[in-house]
Amino acid sequence: VIGGTNIQFAHDPDTGRVVVIEINPRTSRSSALASKATGFPIALVSSLLAGGLTLDEIPYWREGTLEKYTPSGDYVVVKFARWAFEKFKNVEDKLGTQMRAVGEAMSIGKNYKEAFQKAIRSLEIGRHGLGFAKNFHDLPLDELMNLLSHPSSERQFIMYEALRKGADIDALFEKTHIKRWFIKQMQELVRLEEEILKYKGKQLPDKLLIQAKKDGFADRYLSKLLGVPEGQIRQRRISSGVVEAWEPVPVSGVENAAYYFSTYKGEFRP
Repeated sequence: VIGGTNIQFAHDPDTGRVVVIEINPRTSRSSALASKATGFPIALVSSLLAGGLTLDEIPYWREGTLEKYTPSGDYVVVKFARWAFEKFKNVEDKLGTQMRAVGEAMSIGKNYKEAFQKAIRSLEIGRHGLGFAKNFHDLPLDELMNLLSHPSSERQFIMYEALRKGADIDALFEKTHIKRWFIKQMQELVRLEEEILKYKGKQLPDKLLIQAKKDGFADRYLSKLLGVPEGQIRQRRISSGVVEAWEPVPVSGVENAAYYFSTYKGEFRP
């Protein structure tokens, strides 16, 4: 195959075996997202390859030719599916091998937690954080664990509340087969949120505010947790010097070009 190709892999976490389950020789939404996330011009390079050039004949925008290309970037990209079951009557909110998503959101952060929380806010479902969605907070742990047995578009919110109520990481893994690392990251967000809730109606200590922003907590969500106006949170944050940085993602193929993402863990402020 010459040109862009989507390759899907399956990974067995018990044995480490990796197999190819699908190969699609085309440019798709996934290609566009990968191109945006890495800054690599997939469509341009595919066109040049289709025109008969080889990798050692295509100029590399850093040095030499394209066969010397190596990925780079000190950031994390999260792709999160957008489901819209609320728009379709009599359709069960159940996820499986059949395509159910109507789109997706892409977010960038300096760590996974920051990027993940930004992705949740980007779904346009009225959520500014992971906690207190619907009535999940009021449900007992055994009921939450039962809900997690059935994959749905709300699984991340259910798991968040299950962790708040003391669910074990191994038990959640057995229920969902979501890798423990991702569950651990969510558990750390829950624990930080529980610390924040101790200051409801009070002023959040600087150290806790800084950590919350580094881990992707939005001002609006913090205002809900603390029971104070969002403007008060923002004013306090800015006066304390807790402001976002804008870090570049180099656009490959164009000299000195980049687009930017906001982060509270960065250093570059244009």
